[in-house]
Amino acid sequence: MIEKLTIGLLQRKCSADPAANLARTIEGIREAARRGVQIVCLEELFRTQYFCREENAERFDLAEAIPGPTTEALSKLARELGVVIVASIFERRAAGLYHNTAAVLDADGALLGLYRKMHIPDDPFYYEKFYFTPGDLGFPNFNTRYGRIGALVCWDQWYPEGARLSSLRGANILFYPTAIGWHPAEKEQFGAAQLDAWLTIQRSHAIANGIFVAAVNRVGFEGPPENGLEFWGSSFVADPFGQIIAEASADKEETLVVECDLRRMEEVRRNWPFLRDRRTDAYAPLLERWLG
Repeated sequence: MIEKLTIGLLQRKCSADPAANLARTIEGIREAARRGVQIVCLEELFRTQYFCREENAERFDLAEAIPGPTTEALSKLARELGVVIVASIFERRAAGLYHNTAAVLDADGALLGLYRKMHIPDDPFYYEKFYFTPGDLGFPNFNTRYGRIGALVCWDQWYPEGARLSSLRGANILFYPTAIGWHPAEKEQFGAAQLDAWLTIQRSHAIANGIFVAAVNRVGFEGPPENGLEFWGSSFVADPFGQIIAEASADKEETLVVECDLRRMEEVRRNWPFLRDRRTDAYAPLLERWLG
C-alpha cells in the first residue's frame, strides 16, 4: 500500500467558452503533475460556467456522452502524465436523459468508472432538477494506481449517508467536485455562516469516517450583478480527524497541492473507533423518509 499520496485540487474561474476552459484545465493538470501530484480533481462542471442559475433548455446542448470528447482528451493526458483525474462532466446519457457525473480516469488513461450525482438541489439559482436525473450507480469506489478513492459531487457533501457508504467501501480519500457560492443579496448577512457550515459538514464526514476529504470549488462571479453567484473558492483538504491541512483562498485561482499520509487513517481509527462501534442492527429506520 502507498503510504503517502499527493493530490491536487484545481480551483479555477470558468469562462463562457467550453473549449477555452478545457484548454486552461489541461494546462492546470500539467502544472499539478510537474509539482508531483498523483491524483487531480477538477471543480464541478469545469468545462462551462454554472448554467443551472436559470432553466434554459438550450443548455442541454452543453452535455456530452461519456466516453466522449472531454474524457478522451483527459484520458490521453492522464496516460501521458501518469496521473489520475477526477473530472465532473455534464453527461448526455440519451436524448432527454442527463446526469451530473464524475468520471474517474486512471493513470494509464483507462476510464475506471462513473459516479452520477445522487442528491440534486432545486434552490434559487441552483435549478439542477431541471437538468439532471438523480444518479443510479450508488456510491462506488475506484481502485486507482495510487489508491482507492470515492467521488461525490457538490450537493452530496451535505449528506452523511453518502460519505458513510463511500467510506465503508474502503476509500482513502473522498473527493467532492463543487460549484457553490453566495447570492449577492445574502452575502453580507449570511455569507460567513454559509461558508462555515460548508466547511463544517465536510470536516464532520472526515471525523465520522476517519478518512481524508478533499473539496474543490470554483471562484469568480457568474451572471448578472443582481442575480448572479459569487463562487467562494476555499477548496480544502481535511485529514481523518477533520483538521484542515490545506485551504485555498476565497477569490483567487489556485492549484492546491497536498500530501496525504494514509497512515493517519490507521492512527485515528484506532483511537476513535467509530466504525467499530456502529450499531448496524439499529439503523434500519434510516431507510424511512420521516419517523415523526
